[in-house]
Amino acid sequence: MRALIQRVSQSKVTVENKTCGEISKGLLVLLGIEDSDTQDDVDWLCRKISQLRIFDDTNGVMNLSLQDVQGQTLIISQFTLHASTKKGNRPSYIRAASPEFAKKMYEDFVANFKKYVKTKVATGIFGAMMKVELINDGPVTIFIDTKNKE
Repeated sequence: MRALIQRVSQSKVTVENKTCGEISKGLLVLLGIEDSDTQDDVDWLCRKISQLRIFDDTNGVMNLSLQDVQGQTLIISQFTLHASTKKGNRPSYIRAASPEFAKKMYEDFVANFKKYVKTKVATGIFGAMMKVELINDGPVTIFIDTKNKE
């Protein structure tokens, strides 16, 4: 499971010109799922993201978590995080999970994440063609892969 996390001052997702998820200050989480992902990956990643200290304290040091700043979260499924560009110029998505498995894991992730935070958690629509807007704050962008816990 891979996540690209962006600290944002605001973000929203639209499908067919209708806003389906919108947040103010917080995190935009783009989530990529592969067939080998487990519930342990979901739990670990939810805990890790909810506790990341990437918001500034009063001294301007990234020392506060999403919960500390009462930040909101927008979670978007994004299979392209598993793109392989090793050969040629056309990315391969062979590592991305099947849609049925990915949808279940995505829904599990969102439900689990809500257990870790007490603020708004918004989502896109799984499998839809989405337009995501954001104002990246910092910018702060962090990549996490549960198969490579650094």
